[in-house]
Amino acid sequence: MATFADVQSQEPEFAARVRAAFDARRHKYLATLRRDGSPRISGIEMDFVEGEPWLAGMPGSVKFTDLRRDPRFMLHSGSPEPDAFESDAKLGGRAVPVTDPGERADFARAAGVAAGHMGFELFRVELDQVVLVALDEARTALVVTSWRPETGLTRTART
Repeated sequence: MATFADVQSQEPEFAARVRAAFDARRHKYLATLRRDGSPRISGIEMDFVEGEPWLAGMPGSVKFTDLRRDPRFMLHSGSPEPDAFESDAKLGGRAVPVTDPGERADFARAAGVAAGHMGFELFRVELDQVVLVALDEARTALVVTSWRPETGLTRTART
């Protein structure tokens, strides 16, 4: 598995565009797997902290129950309305629960979480796919750019 820092070091322009798509909207969409294997889509406010995406939120949330049972996920940046669309992004991989008090405290400090407000679930993200869907310069085709640790960057245009 890879980190977002791996993507940045190998493909800095691509990573910057993915990051911009995620930073454009506060609310993102997290896909997890329910106990029966069916998909669940949940809203989540994900931020990059010290350059990495983290999944954090309220304890007892079913999305985090899903991730503890099966760590596979996809995270979507959300999209603007079609007339304003330029790009959106997805991160896929595994979410690893962070329970070590020191690591949680380091995250909280870096994220600006006030002392005494540590009652949140926290998952580190390990990536196996990063995708950017964008319009070409002429706005006549979608360009799907995908990065995977084993293959690097690939691009497909769809008209």
